[in-house]
Order: sequence, then structure tokens, then C-alpha cells
Amino acid sequence: MAYLGMLLILGAFILETNNFLDSKDWIYLTMMASGSGLLAVRALLIDEWAFLILEVFWCIAAIAALVSIKQKKSG
Repeated sequence: MAYLGMLLILGAFILETNNFLDSKDWIYLTMMASGSGLLAVRALLIDEWAFLILEVFWCIAAIAALVSIKQKKSG
């Protein structure tokens, strides 16, 4: 679970920094939300509170961006 989350976040970052994805693409945001969500669960299970807070906020930010993109497309 933690390794998958890490791979999703690192993969999104590598694809974005090499201009394969944009940071506002739904694929990038989905990878970030999923990866940070998985890492948040891991942080909760091992009582890493600072890491949990970081990952929860990162996940919320990615989900909020996804919702915003969807609203712009439908509106």
C-alpha cells in the first residue's frame, strides 16, 4: 500500500517535470490524490501525525482541483 502510494506520487511528479503531464491534468491529479490518500492511511496506521496531516491536505488539494476541472468542463 505505501509503496503504491509512493510510486503514484513519484510517477506523477516525474511525468510532470518531464513535460508528459501538466499539473492540472486529471491523470496527474488522480495519481496525486490516490497516492497521497494511500500514504495518509499508512501514516495513520503507524501514528506519523505530521506525515498524516501533510498527506491529507495534499489529497484534499488534488481532489478539489479535480472537482474544479470537472465543474469547468460541465459549466
